[in-house]
Amino acid sequence: MKVKDARRAAAEWVQIHVASEEWFRGAYYSGSTIAMAEDAVLPASSDIDIVVVTAEDVPPVKPGKLVFQDTLIEVTLLPWNQLASAEEVLASYHLAGSFRRDTIISDPSGHLRKLLAEAGPRFNELEWVRRRCGNARDRIESGLRGLDVHAPLHDRLTGWLFPTGVTTHVLLVAALRNPTIRLRYAAARDVLEEYGLHAVYPQLLSLLGSSHLPASRVEQHLNELARTFDAAAEVVQTPFFFRSDITALSRPIAIDGSRDLINAGMHHEAVFWIAATFARCHQIFAADAPHLQQQYLPSLLALTDDLGVTDSSAMAGRAEAVLQFMPELWGAAERILQMNPDIQQKP
Repeated sequence: MKVKDARRAAAEWVQIHVASEEWFRGAYYSGSTIAMAEDAVLPASSDIDIVVVTAEDVPPVKPGKLVFQDTLIEVTLLPWNQLASAEEVLASYHLAGSFRRDTIISDPSGHLRKLLAEAGPRFNELEWVRRRCGNARDRIESGLRGLDVHAPLHDRLTGWLFPTGVTTHVLLVAALRNPTIRLRYAAARDVLEEYGLHAVYPQLLSLLGSSHLPASRVEQHLNELARTFDAAAEVVQTPFFFRSDITALSRPIAIDGSRDLINAGMHHEAVFWIAATFARCHQIFAADAPHLQQQYLPSLLALTDDLGVTDSSAMAGRAEAVLQFMPELWGAAERILQMNPDIQQKP
């Protein structure tokens, strides 16, 4: 399927299913596809991301992934109050990218187009790029400093893994790249190579714990994840925000997409999403099928042992190592900010 066809289907879904709702305030495209050409082919392991803006300050759990007109669509709900001003959008590394170019699907009030007109021309300004890098850095520091190392393994794995993975986002934001979720390490590697910062990347992988793993071992973990994933997809009932990511519909992204990375020689990079999905599956078991948790626990332990974070003290030590790495990471981001020809430097 071409990107333009996927966008057309997503826009039609908005008009049919949510545009007439009283709480609806607008919708726009988001994620990695917004930079793709209309005639580009949407990869089988990708979906089309849209954000639906709602008047509710605390919207319900996002609809997540769904299929409409043979298109896999990821729907996220965003409170209207998070889009109050162009300055708030420009400072948010998760929001700003969607207002860099025209991504608007529906805008009944005209506010989204006003934000686009105000934020778009300023997206590349050094001040705002640096603030977005700082936004990502703050997420790392607050997440790791608030890590509960005494929580159940699957919860503390999530609590450590995602802030650690945001180290890649600091660099991607500095390079004006999409802070992708599943492919973040592969994208960060490309940026560091482009800017001659090769020495930084092995440290990112070391902090993740994947740098020593051969492809065959990562593939073993993926095979175990596939078994775990299928079991969790059958029993999930709790409306976790990630619920739609653990379904038969999402299997091509979580499992096949990870296998594609391994086959492409990016097995170290595949580990991030393998670990994240393992943790989410066990969150489902804990809530909806406790009898399955022990059955599938050995596979999770094998992965966390390989990453060196099974023991709570080891995980605390790894979190501290990431925090100690922050000055070097920030230095690399500043180097990219200085070298990036697309950033509007101060006069």
